[in-house]
Amino acid sequence: MRIVRASRKHIGPIVKLMLASPLLRPYGATARGVRAGLSRGFRERETLLVAVDDDVVVGLAWFIRTPVLDRAMYLQLLLVAESHQSLGLGARLLARGERQARESGCRHMIFLVTKSNRRARAFYERHGYRLVGDLPGFVRPRINETLYLKNWRT
Repeated sequence: MRIVRASRKHIGPIVKLMLASPLLRPYGATARGVRAGLSRGFRERETLLVAVDDDVVVGLAWFIRTPVLDRAMYLQLLLVAESHQSLGLGARLLARGERQARESGCRHMIFLVTKSNRRARAFYERHGYRLVGDLPGFVRPRINETLYLKNWRT
């Protein structure tokens, strides 16, 4: 398995991966919406990393660099196909994104995770992220999100 920077040739496989994820269903993800978001991401030069196994996209990490919040990198999405979970792939994608964020001058990583997603929350906490607080209904009504942060400043 290898991790590479996504290119436009990966859009179709990324759409397939995202639409297959039960985690994105409550957010109303559609093929059209996902394609539009990915196109914007490429146009804005956001960092999209894919994990590829035998030319099949099995993981995605999407990072957005922002000057706000003291030069933060925002983790838009970290997703691993159910068939490839618990193999360390999410950790590899996250570590690669963190390394690129630090190298680009970002001072910390921030992101939202669905509050009810205990598995993801435990994963991020094991990787040094700390809970900042809850944001009920922030992204979608009736979906509670939790904000996480990891600082690299000493």
